Amino acid sequence: MTFNNSAGYSAIGAGGAGSAPGLWKRLKHVKIYRVVFIVSFVLISVALITHLYVVNVESEENGKNVYKSRSQLEAFEDFSSLKAADLKLRIDEMMRIKGTVSVELRELESRRQKLQFDISSYNQRIDELKQEMSRQQTELDRLKISVEQAQVAQQEAVLRNTPELALPKPLFPAQLPPTMPPLDANEASRCQMSTCFDHSRCSLTSGFPIYLYDPDQYPVVGTGFDVDGFLKTTIKQTLGYNTHLTDDPKAACIFLVLTGESLPEHETVRNNRYTLPVVPELRNVTGLSAAKLQKLPYWGGDGRNHILLNFARRDLTPTSGLAVKTVDTGRAMIVQSTFEASQFRQGFDLLIPPILGPPGGDVWQECAPMLPARRKYLMSFQGELKVQNTSKSIDREAEALDDFIVEHLTEMASGRTQDKFLLQFQCIPATEQKFLSPFRDWSLCGTDSSRRSVLKESTFALILAPERHIVSSTYLQARLYEALRSGAIPVILGGDQVHLPYAETLDWRRAMILLPRARITELHFLLRAVPDTDLLFMRRQGRLFWERYFSSVQATVDTIVTSLRDRLGIPPRPIQNIVAQSVFNGTFVPLKSDPPVLDAEPEESLGPIEPPYPSPAFRRNYTALLVQSREAWNDWGDPFFLYPQLPFDPVLPSDAKFIGSHMGFRPIGHGVGGAGKEFGEALGGNHPREQFTIVMLTYEREQVLMDSLGRLYGLPYLHKVVVVWNSPKPPLEDLRWPDIGVPVSVVRAPRNSLNNRFLPFDVIETEAVLSIDDDAHLRHDEILFGFRVWREHRDRIVGFPGRFHAWDVNSNSAWNYNSNYTCELSMVLTGAAFVHKYYTYLYTYWMPQAIRDKVDEYMNCEDIAMNFLVSHVTRQPPVKVTSRWTFRCPGCPVSLSEDDTHFQERHKCINFFTRVFGYTPLLNTQYRADSILFKTRIPHDKQKCFKFI
Repeated sequence: MTFNNSAGYSAIGAGGAGSAPGLWKRLKHVKIYRVVFIVSFVLISVALITHLYVVNVESEENGKNVYKSRSQLEAFEDFSSLKAADLKLRIDEMMRIKGTVSVELRELESRRQKLQFDISSYNQRIDELKQEMSRQQTELDRLKISVEQAQVAQQEAVLRNTPELALPKPLFPAQLPPTMPPLDANEASRCQMSTCFDHSRCSLTSGFPIYLYDPDQYPVVGTGFDVDGFLKTTIKQTLGYNTHLTDDPKAACIFLVLTGESLPEHETVRNNRYTLPVVPELRNVTGLSAAKLQKLPYWGGDGRNHILLNFARRDLTPTSGLAVKTVDTGRAMIVQSTFEASQFRQGFDLLIPPILGPPGGDVWQECAPMLPARRKYLMSFQGELKVQNTSKSIDREAEALDDFIVEHLTEMASGRTQDKFLLQFQCIPATEQKFLSPFRDWSLCGTDSSRRSVLKESTFALILAPERHIVSSTYLQARLYEALRSGAIPVILGGDQVHLPYAETLDWRRAMILLPRARITELHFLLRAVPDTDLLFMRRQGRLFWERYFSSVQATVDTIVTSLRDRLGIPPRPIQNIVAQSVFNGTFVPLKSDPPVLDAEPEESLGPIEPPYPSPAFRRNYTALLVQSREAWNDWGDPFFLYPQLPFDPVLPSDAKFIGSHMGFRPIGHGVGGAGKEFGEALGGNHPREQFTIVMLTYEREQVLMDSLGRLYGLPYLHKVVVVWNSPKPPLEDLRWPDIGVPVSVVRAPRNSLNNRFLPFDVIETEAVLSIDDDAHLRHDEILFGFRVWREHRDRIVGFPGRFHAWDVNSNSAWNYNSNYTCELSMVLTGAAFVHKYYTYLYTYWMPQAIRDKVDEYMNCEDIAMNFLVSHVTRQPPVKVTSRWTFRCPGCPVSLSEDDTHFQERHKCINFFTRVFGYTPLLNTQYRADSILFKTRIPHDKQKCFKFI
């Protein structure tokens, strides 16, 4: 079927055009009431829907803003009935209400913000009050502990039943010795301290005064003899420096008489470095005159308490078959280098080395380096047997034994062995032919310099003893002197017969090998059996003996006086403190500010607040050199002075503090122990209570200094702060010094020197000294922990920044200073370290001056020098505490250590100090000290010893 589209379209169009008349026709037939009903229904429905919509909108806006709801309600009012003027008034009223509401809303918002700010301020204040209450509670607890400890101290003072003793009075009043009849020769030969010495003149509290006869005014040598002028002058000057010398003979304990070097005039030969005397041919005279001895004003008839100093290099009164008279010396002690067995009164006479060194001063340049342990020659000897035998009888047995020894040594040196020997039994050239001895003895060959060059390359130095009836000779003592100086370990063959200098106090077995002649065949075996550790120990010990007791006239004279005083049990004179001079004159009073506001410290009780308590001083005056005499002479090398305290003082057993010796002890928890709370209430440990002094070196950094001082406020156990003012300019008068609760002494330094850090000032009254830089920033808990650790290692340096000396692998002959992080260290910087005050005395008086001069030259290295010194004395490394590696405060001015040349100078310092000491005394350590409960899980009701350490 086919549709015609165009026709269709026309039909539709025609139908549409005719639809309106059709609709109208249909409406005509609809009833009018139906139309009205439909229109009414539509209008009512629209009104209801509109009303519901308005009600819903109004209810939603009501919950948000009442005023807005009201405005919306009013907005739906019928304004059609209002006139224009009323409508304008209505609009103005609405605008006024809107403005008022806006103002009220702004006021409410401002009040809300102010209330929120007040609430925040009150909350902050509440937190501050809580912190303050916590601090005050901690302070209250500390004060309670302080009160308890003060009560304990008061009870100890009341219960103390041993008051300080007054000085004992002398047994007899000071007067000149009474005249006594001369002593019989037989009795004089048997003299001992108990029979020939007047102890009544030497009270324990006398200080051991000595009187020297002027050798020019009271010569005691015979006609044709004279005491060497240089020796007289040197001895007088040397004794003038000795604190025991007095010019009052009535108060003198002993009287010194200089009898030698008493040589025939112009009868000496110069031997390169020192003078050897010519032993004169047989004469019926001796240098000493008995008649002149009797004429001494205080001789007293028998010479008691007189000391005859014979520095000559031969026997004072030779009697071995010689046709000379014996000088009557009565009850006087004889001090010299050569003795026969029948002459030497052991325990009464004193054997000394010959004076071969300079008058005094640094002697380290005379010594050879201690390393390597094994040198070119295993053993050396240079000498020739000399004798001027005036006796008809000859000791054939001694001759045969000497020949056998020489033969065996020659065979040993020429045998098949890898060891090298230098053994010379004849002097070539014969430079010593004229120096004959009245007994069989081995003379010296060559010059001092030639012998020294050989000894510096010798591991051992052989010393052959003289005749059997000679216990000591000048040649033997000279060989001993030279061997110790060059670091060659002495081996004395015939050591069972000889006596050595100062044998009452020096332990010679630690510095040499003593063998009887019968062991000559075992000598090589024994020398090969000595390990390197013992070689270096003996070499170091021998150098200590030489430097302290042999090296110079000053050392010899001081050792003689000290040996006699030690024999009598009289304590030495106290070591001298440096008198501190305040930088403030007598009229100027430094301004003080209020206690500083500190940064937040760890909220823990670190210790009680105590009044200043100085360390008890000089409590072992009469026992220190009795109990520790061996250590003083052989380990510390300083028996010459009495120190207030020693880091080596004996420690009581742990139960003594509860049984009879509780004075001063503050055990943890009264002995029960405990964790952090009990730990913070008492010092505990193995020593009685004590405090520490802070020594702070500063130079023109006032504000940095004030900040550092302010941080010390409230630090427990702090006794005093000593500020060493290194600047020549005094402090500003308007500089306000913080009040930190303890005294602050500002000391004027003699000059700008880093050595001033270790001056033993008299204002330092505690054993513990915290040496700290003015820009070091340490927390209180760190300082307190370091102090507690130091109390257990009093003889060592205990501190924070660790450093080490590293071997220069490029040169393979030098040390470098290194500050890198490492697992092994050998130094602790004294910019933040505890040391014992004893070491400040050693640094100032005992250590070679060359080291202090080098510190001044570089303005550097004083901390390295102190580490060298302490390790040299103790043979122990320092102790590092906590994990802190640096201690500089942020923002502080640049210090000397920031200079580019700082490390280069420290490299040089280590190597120079090594040359001065002869070896590197620094020792390595691989651990540090931390608190016992550090990183330990403990119950919640317990506290750690330190929160952050």
